Amino acid sequence: MEKAKKSTALYWILFFISIAAFFGVYAVAGGYCSMILPFNVTFFAMAMDLM
Repeated sequence: MEKAKKSTALYWILFFISIAAFFGVYAVAGGYCSMILPFNVTFFAMAMDLM
């Protein structure tokens, strides 16, 4: 049985937005950028269709 291929474009967009947010928070607040990492990892895994 084959699985239907689902679109991952939304997850790629969210991943790149979260990367931009990571660097934005790093520029403003430094150490708080680690709070963005769960979003980076989750959206990357969903964009690569690992989850």
